[in-house]
Amino acid sequence: MAIKDTPEEWTVTATTTPFTGNKTSVRTDEVVMPDGATVTRDYQVHPGSVAVLALDDAGRVLVLRQYRHPVRHRLWEIPAGLLDVPGENPLHAAQRELYEEAHVKAEDWRVLTDVYTTPGGCDEAVRIFLARDLSEAEGERYEVSEEEADMELARVPQDELVRGALAGELHNNCLVVGVLALTAAQGGAGLDALRPADAPWPARPFEA
Repeated sequence: MAIKDTPEEWTVTATTTPFTGNKTSVRTDEVVMPDGATVTRDYQVHPGSVAVLALDDAGRVLVLRQYRHPVRHRLWEIPAGLLDVPGENPLHAAQRELYEEAHVKAEDWRVLTDVYTTPGGCDEAVRIFLARDLSEAEGERYEVSEEEADMELARVPQDELVRGALAGELHNNCLVVGVLALTAAQGGAGLDALRPADAPWPARPFEA
């Protein structure tokens, strides 16, 4: 049996949007179950995100430390951001985030993995890129504000991030998934066997 997620859509008899925010909203669907019963499902509607695991020549990963109010924690994360424009090319968005948050550019880009962050309550899809051949970006640094104004930047050995993830000391999903996927890829077919940066992404179709 092939272990592969497959698209499927059950019948929705009614839909409302009880809340609309700046970037996301909450939707309520009446969904018909396999036994014929109709149940209510509330979930967050999200535009999608990209994240960048930037790996330097010394085997260190570029990470950011940022306050996240919903969980009342300052978390170590990898650069990430929303897909603000419908149909936006995720590679272009990832390159923008790496520049804005770290003032870094990369010459080699691959798709590391694609995930749904919380599919039981949100439709957010994230594409995590691997970026290599790093260098300082040209020009002035991007001006940050709000939580990002207090952000810390570091380069941490990959092994230390894996240890922290398994020890329950690191909790950001893109960081944890990213470093574990990186380690698995290195132990398998190798990083050059990863999907190209422009690989199709059915969860968030984009223009070339």
